[in-house]
Amino acid sequence: MTDRHPDDGPLVQAVLDAFSADGALAQADPHYRERAAQTELACAIARAVEARRPIVAEAGTGVGKTYAYLVPALLADGRVLVSTATKSLQDQLFLRDLPHVRDALQMPVQLALLKGRGSYLCLHRLQQARQSATLPDRFAVRALARIEEWAQSTRSGDLAELEGLDDRSPVIPLVTSSRDNCLGSDCPSYRSCHVMKARREALAADVVVVNHHLFFADLALRETGMAELLPSVDVVIFDEAHQLTEAGVSFLGTTLGTAQVIDFGRDMLAVGLQHARGLRPWSELAAACEKAARDLRLAAAGPLRDVRGTLKLRWQDRAGRAEFVQALCALNEQLRTAAEALEAVAEVAPDFPRLQERAAELASRTRLFLKEGDPGVVRWIDISAQQARLVESPLDIRAAMREQLEASPKAWIFTSATLGDDERLSWFTEPAGLDDAQTLRVGSPFDYPAHARVYVPRQFPKPNESAHPGAVAALAAKLAAAAGGRTFVLTTTLRALQQIGEALRERFEAEGLPIEVLVQGAAPKRQLMQRFLERHGAAVSLATSGWPGPASLPAAGQGAVLVGSQTFWEGIDVPGEALQCVVIDKLPFPPPNDPLVEARVRRLESEGRNAFNEYFVAEAAVALKQGAGRLIRTESDRGLLVVCDPRMAVMGYGRRLLAALPPMRRVATEEEALSWLRQLREEGAGT
Repeated sequence: MTDRHPDDGPLVQAVLDAFSADGALAQADPHYRERAAQTELACAIARAVEARRPIVAEAGTGVGKTYAYLVPALLADGRVLVSTATKSLQDQLFLRDLPHVRDALQMPVQLALLKGRGSYLCLHRLQQARQSATLPDRFAVRALARIEEWAQSTRSGDLAELEGLDDRSPVIPLVTSSRDNCLGSDCPSYRSCHVMKARREALAADVVVVNHHLFFADLALRETGMAELLPSVDVVIFDEAHQLTEAGVSFLGTTLGTAQVIDFGRDMLAVGLQHARGLRPWSELAAACEKAARDLRLAAAGPLRDVRGTLKLRWQDRAGRAEFVQALCALNEQLRTAAEALEAVAEVAPDFPRLQERAAELASRTRLFLKEGDPGVVRWIDISAQQARLVESPLDIRAAMREQLEASPKAWIFTSATLGDDERLSWFTEPAGLDDAQTLRVGSPFDYPAHARVYVPRQFPKPNESAHPGAVAALAAKLAAAAGGRTFVLTTTLRALQQIGEALRERFEAEGLPIEVLVQGAAPKRQLMQRFLERHGAAVSLATSGWPGPASLPAAGQGAVLVGSQTFWEGIDVPGEALQCVVIDKLPFPPPNDPLVEARVRRLESEGRNAFNEYFVAEAAVALKQGAGRLIRTESDRGLLVVCDPRMAVMGYGRRLLAALPPMRRVATEEEALSWLRQLREEGAGT
């Protein structure tokens, strides 16, 4: 039982009652059992709510942090805003967790879900797509037909309702609005607009679920509806708070993308030909904007020609070049010309004033990048095969969050499984401007020493040696063979991802092991995970069919190995025996040549601080905890973590990184690691 404080108010007692063995949660769920760590976290949050102060709480895997913040927030009987990292986590909170807690507590609160406008069907854009859209293939045609049929019955207009609609479908931008192309109250479909309906419901609700991107988009643009919502809220909760800083940095700056300009030109051409044909040379104006955008992309790329993926270039590597400055000036001129043409026909249709505003805004951004940047920001250029993005960004969210915390008294709750590797959680609190906030660390209730092992090979190629990817693949192949698949290989770079994936396939083929190798990028993330689970679902079914001993083991190769980079380091939940080995190729230090990393390092060094210890090691510790967190997801899970980086075993900072991990038992040799996996496989087959 959590100890009561002498000054605890009624909210803490209500929380203790709810979490007790015979409380509201237990009565609503026959599988519920009281957990000391969860109650400790919930009471700490309740005290912060009563005192209207910020709290930063790290809660290890298995604590049950979602209920630990929802119960006190709902019992406090005020308005609540919950922000999480992704749209899928929003849906999980809104559709599953919140209704369950609300019903268990018998609190008649009204819930609302609010996403960015790009998540909702735009009826006006759908009508335009029917009339004039040029679709790239038959799959896009079918997708549009599905959306048209669904549009007749949907109440929310949330595209997440459409099962199987690929997030990357080229149809989605055609049937959703953006800040750039939304007509607002001038839209003929304004009264039935799904975005406006969602905002109205949010303003009327007791609990609103948003995501970090939406929160910061409103701080930057004041156009998502949060500006009216936030002042009326009593409790603000940021779940998955470790993603907050990067989400904020991406929205609090300024971006000029050549794709934005090309989209503007195409919209101008379509609207011009539809409503003002012959009044202005729309084809020539659109073509000139598109050419200026493509010229800027070429000037930004410089000598780079065959670009794969997205490259981040230093601003100073391009900004002083004559062709780059000329391309920016030419783009500015073409956008000004387009704006003048649109102003001349502004009264013909409501689309034209909005297009004029877009042209003026894009021109303003080109002029911003023609000037020197402020000392407190960093600039860089993202280059891909399709576009160039010019970015100006603050180094952190410190100023923005301090402004919000000081604006009005309310409780601010920040929680995640990974927020730092020291008691003050400095990795998160410092860049978020929360130096003075209360901090709390609640450890995982899982028995890591009994259930998990960690192996760091000492005699191994260094990460900068050419033999390293091959050595990672060789070791991962042995581990996967011992485990019957059931393995994730997490890489720190996309290059290593491909090298290791190909080497694994070659080894399994050479050894006659039909273990399937699933590599990030070969299919959408959800499909890869489904395939991984299918392979091990069949194996688990056979292993638990009651056959005696090792004879019931699935044949070698019935499982799979999934090789993934950044997107698989977090947010992946594979409980049970399907995942029993996680291999990390090397310590996840930030890339030193990244412009944002360089700027943060310069600032630390200018303050006389040790950038390696305070930034690089701290970042690696948090990322390592995230990757390792894929392994043990329930009390009964068991597994092996392997970090293929000898620096962790021999360098001084390696002790700090090991200490940041859950308390897994170390194994010293490869044979011990393989023996542990064989043991898990045999015991799983015998159950």
